[in-house]
Amino acid sequence: MKKIIPVIISAMVLLIAGCEQNSEMQTSSRISSSNQFVIRQGFIEANGVMIYYEAFGRGKPLMIVHGGPGASHDYFLPYLLPLAHTNRLIFIDERGSGRSQKTENSSDYTVENMVEDVEAVRRELDLGKISLLGHSYGGVLAQAYALKYQRNLSHLILCSTFHSTKEMNEVFKKILEKMTPELRSRIEKMEKEGLFGHGKDFEKNRYTSEYMTAAWGEGYFPYLYQNHPDPNYDPIANGNTAWDLYREMWGSHGEFIIDGNLKSVEYSDRLSEIKVPTLITAGDNDECDPSLSREMNTKIAGSKLVIFPKSGHMTFVDQPKLFISTINEFLHSGK
Repeated sequence: MKKIIPVIISAMVLLIAGCEQNSEMQTSSRISSSNQFVIRQGFIEANGVMIYYEAFGRGKPLMIVHGGPGASHDYFLPYLLPLAHTNRLIFIDERGSGRSQKTENSSDYTVENMVEDVEAVRRELDLGKISLLGHSYGGVLAQAYALKYQRNLSHLILCSTFHSTKEMNEVFKKILEKMTPELRSRIEKMEKEGLFGHGKDFEKNRYTSEYMTAAWGEGYFPYLYQNHPDPNYDPIANGNTAWDLYREMWGSHGEFIIDGNLKSVEYSDRLSEIKVPTLITAGDNDECDPSLSREMNTKIAGSKLVIFPKSGHMTFVDQPKLFISTINEFLHSGK
């Protein structure tokens, strides 16, 4: 009997544990079906570069590409979370950004290569046709994707973006003109002296703190937020970006001129090729002036234009409910 008792006890323990596990699984299943949104995350090798993604939500796939260039998908959260109720959201960090792999040669950071990365993620996750939302530089990337892989899109959403670097540089000139003479003089002086190579060794490959404060803080802030300025916004913390990528794409001569390889972005004569349902949005006080969105609207036949009131570049922060409802209505109005 002494040898049998442990066996019986072990069997009872296993039975109880099994019942508890079964109960937990049933409870988990009930939660999962209504309230739980499980994140699937990982890396996809795209053309020799590991691209990080996060996917969650319910419904047809909506891929979201971030700005910068050189930021990450993090700034969309938590603001875009409500879209997960009606869409399967797929966020990516573009090559060289966030958690995605950097390349040895900065010349690999191009719009064209990032288009192929987006396509690789779509294909490897077996998403079929996707809706694609791009914000700021991400909107440039989304346009380039649409011009090459339109057949793989069901909807295109272009948020606070530009279609012509020449026109965007003209917007920057106007932003400079509207600054106080003191701020403009301070910024121009730092740009003339060169923005890199200053300070201690660990500071030399990025903007100085003084320039970040002047350009991203005093200069940009009114064009970033209007209705709900982010109290945690810190222009110096904004310098935690992919500088190698940023300098290759944006350029090294300051915030108010794009003279890196993004100079190639001139889509004005090609936007008429886009035939998929397209939504274009901007803030009424956007860094990417709404005049750019209006021009895109005239060139993409049948596109819808929404200018959010009391909004800067971060429209989903300034007008979160209106932004979410606008996206959902556009994606699901045919249902």
